[in-house]
Amino acid sequence: MSLTSIEICAGAGGQALGLEQAGFEHASLIEIEPSACATLRINRPAWNVVEANVCAYSAERWKGVDLFAGGVPCPPFSKAGKQLGADDARDLFPEALRLVAECQPQAVMLENVRGLLDPRFAPYRAQLLERLQALGYEGQWRVLNASDFGVSQLRPRAILVALRRPLLAHFAWPAPQFSKTIGVGPLLLDLMKANGWEGAEAWSELADGTAPTLVGGSKKHGGPDLGPTRARAAWSNLAVDGKGVADAAPLSGFTGSPKLTVRMTARIQGFPDHWQFSGRKTAAYRQIGNAFPPPVACAIGRAIARALNAAAKPKLARASLAA
Repeated sequence: MSLTSIEICAGAGGQALGLEQAGFEHASLIEIEPSACATLRINRPAWNVVEANVCAYSAERWKGVDLFAGGVPCPPFSKAGKQLGADDARDLFPEALRLVAECQPQAVMLENVRGLLDPRFAPYRAQLLERLQALGYEGQWRVLNASDFGVSQLRPRAILVALRRPLLAHFAWPAPQFSKTIGVGPLLLDLMKANGWEGAEAWSELADGTAPTLVGGSKKHGGPDLGPTRARAAWSNLAVDGKGVADAAPLSGFTGSPKLTVRMTARIQGFPDHWQFSGRKTAAYRQIGNAFPPPVACAIGRAIARALNAAAKPKLARASLAA
């Protein structure tokens, strides 16, 4: 069956791409950053990309859509920040619930940092579920790790899936699909030796491990880097210089630990190589670092699609008998 979706805070399209692979057709994607909107339009000219502030957007025209999805801003719940939760002006969960009430989808999927599942936010999570219940949904929280779905990165995310009450019985969280994920070195070997670096093979063997979480940062930062001090130490263990992002792969004669290019970080995040990113290096890397890995979004999207289709089969059978 054809399933439709709308998505807020779409960013560079990681979640949108995964949901597309899961069989969803996007009725609308809302994103405030011009560079991210340009990325979406470059890769999918047919998508209805709306450059707007979620707070000023109305979803009433999409009433009855199958799925409402989004990755609302992480800083209110991230351990890298002050974890102000509802007291942070960047908390868009209330806006997401407003839009759910407007479009009345069959299912809801929202993702955020793992910090949202810390005990200190238990009342906040409970309040979200209560508000969804008042709208007619039953929801569940779960932490999913990107490395369980073929992404070469330790990227745990808090996922909220909610479905209309009769549908939740048909939903099952996706099980891990990979017992062992390919290491960073083997994953990036072809890109690392693209400019003739003789040490690429040896580096690949040293870097045969899973990457730490890529951190996109915000406009408050200067140039791009791969994360805070503890993340850079983890990158160093993979023989990667995490203090910045390179313009190109190492040249012949290079010595030391290489930096990753934008394309390399995109591959680590689970984007296909044909996915293009708008803007200069810093803007492109931030889009990648803040993205939801497409393979994880695809796995959850397929689980939701199975639930929606399973619930629809009895209705189709009854309609066929009636005819």
